[in-house]
Amino acid sequence: MLIRSLVFTALFFLVTLVFACAVVLSAPFQFDTRFRLGKGWAWVSLWLLKHICGLDYVVEGAENIPEQSAVALIKHSSTFETIVVFLLFPPQCIVLKRELMWIPFLGWALALIKPIAIDRNARRSAVRQVVHMGTARLEEGLWVVIFPEGTRMPAGTTRRFGVSGALLACEAGRSVVPVAHNAGDFWPRRGLRKRSGTIRVVIGPPIDATGRKPAEVNDEAKRWIDGAMAQISPAHRSAEPSTENSANQS
Repeated sequence: MLIRSLVFTALFFLVTLVFACAVVLSAPFQFDTRFRLGKGWAWVSLWLLKHICGLDYVVEGAENIPEQSAVALIKHSSTFETIVVFLLFPPQCIVLKRELMWIPFLGWALALIKPIAIDRNARRSAVRQVVHMGTARLEEGLWVVIFPEGTRMPAGTTRRFGVSGALLACEAGRSVVPVAHNAGDFWPRRGLRKRSGTIRVVIGPPIDATGRKPAEVNDEAKRWIDGAMAQISPAHRSAEPSTENSANQS
């Protein structure tokens, strides 16, 4: 599996470079065109993952996706979820660390798909940025995708969720859609080796944030994700979740 994982990694970087260049060249066109290229990148990457590493995925709960754009809070434990998210929801923007924008070609491409690039060390200003820009994106009809743990966590662990996603949903009057997956059991956050199998991606029922306190909405989303993880991830069932402080998260 190590050789296959190395082959996949090399091709994944190549595919990412090719699609990044395509997105940059598509700058004169509408956002929908650039987002379709992002979906194409995700589809090709996951096709390679399946046929080289034997690692496939299934999506459960797609019927829970509301028609109106919402805030998606996604478990963060692997590179996988940053790819598959393009195929899960309608046109979207992703909250990401601003350092990614400094990478040649990739950063230029990311800048063209309307991300919310934050300084994670800025704390309060980062939260205000997510709320301000996220509200504008939601009004455009885009989804806002957030990885509330702020960083990829080892399989079986979690940390306190940053509040920005729940605060955005409350202030914009939109729903929060929680997403759990067990990609960390197959594609660890560090290391090249990938295990064959099938990743389960579970989309939860939307959580109405209207008139509620952000902390209450955040806690409900985390409880749902942690509960789903206990059902689908052997690592999560066998390990005591981390209670690492995440005060510098957005």
